[in-house]
Amino acid sequence: MKRIAAIQMASGPNVQANLLEAERLIARAAQQKAGLVVLPENFALMGAAEEDKVHIRESEGNGPIQDFLAAQAKRHRLWLVGGTIPMVASSPERVRASCLVYDDDGVLRARYDKMHLFDVHLDEGRETYFESQTIEAGNQLGVIDTPYGRLGLAVCYDLRFPEMFRNMVAQGMEVCAVPSAFTAVTGRAHWRVLVRARAIENLCYVVAAGQGGFHRNGRETYGHSLIVDPWGVVLDKIKQGPGLVVADIDPARARKLRRSFPVIDHMRLVCNVA
Repeated sequence: MKRIAAIQMASGPNVQANLLEAERLIARAAQQKAGLVVLPENFALMGAAEEDKVHIRESEGNGPIQDFLAAQAKRHRLWLVGGTIPMVASSPERVRASCLVYDDDGVLRARYDKMHLFDVHLDEGRETYFESQTIEAGNQLGVIDTPYGRLGLAVCYDLRFPEMFRNMVAQGMEVCAVPSAFTAVTGRAHWRVLVRARAIENLCYVVAAGQGGFHRNGRETYGHSLIVDPWGVVLDKIKQGPGLVVADIDPARARKLRRSFPVIDHMRLVCNVA
């Protein structure tokens, strides 16, 4: 069995304060013997304005947020999925929302840039989001080998695109980390069912780490971070506010389930062409 954790935060506009909170929660996860820890989306900054992230963007391998992630992974001897941080994009007015994975030596082992951007208007909450104004979409999946199984990476809005998860399964994914910052409106409606659906249909573990609470910019995020097993069973969960969820997983169980219940092998794609 392997122990993993998902951290939940309610990040604000002060990067240093957010890093201190993340440090505290990573230490708690380490104390509970978690060897793989997942931070939420935008863990280092939830700015007063969307453009704030552009001012702290970093180049790969160079920057204080990356230094923090590497140091925490090495200090606690754990694999760390660093939520998302703003990285340099092709345009000076935009960033890549990058999910970086560090091994227990503090070495960068993978990077995934968020592919699906949240450009929506929510009538119920009278909220509008246009991530594409400040974020440049990625175009490559992130799937890597770890001591905790073959790990896939997805971010928040990616949860609504099951074909992405199927493509990661085709690359051997057994565990999926999903750093997120779901809105309160969409979270109440869809968060739990989406996380469980992605676990069930792909027979994989899903580690969903969310922002959860009220933020200085007036936004409310849903939280309810959770870890779900390949059969859709919720292994641990939290409501709102800073904290963490911890669970023991068995990647071999996912492989056994796929052999005994080969739903992925049974998949058929049908396309009707006029």
